Amino acid sequence: MELTVLVVPSCPHTPLLRERLDEALADRSDVTVVWREITNPEDAGSAGMHGSPTLLFDGVDPFSPPGRPPSLSCRLGDLPTMDEIRAAITRAN
Repeated sequence: MELTVLVVPSCPHTPLLRERLDEALADRSDVTVVWREITNPEDAGSAGMHGSPTLLFDGVDPFSPPGRPPSLSCRLGDLPTMDEIRAAITRAN
């Protein structure tokens, strides 16, 4: 499985998400994480970014409400917890 993390430059939430991912994936050698910096609205739209950071599981954002438009913005207050990340990985497998 591939997880892609979409972030804007200097996103203040990146360190916390990185920490949560490190903990959630500590025993998961079957998961690859790719970090991608997004710098313009067009790339945000084509990548499926719904605020920074966006975590995609094989290209799908399980933490964004259906119908939320792409956004090159900060993802305030709704970063997934370590347990939510683990649960999403289990569902995606």
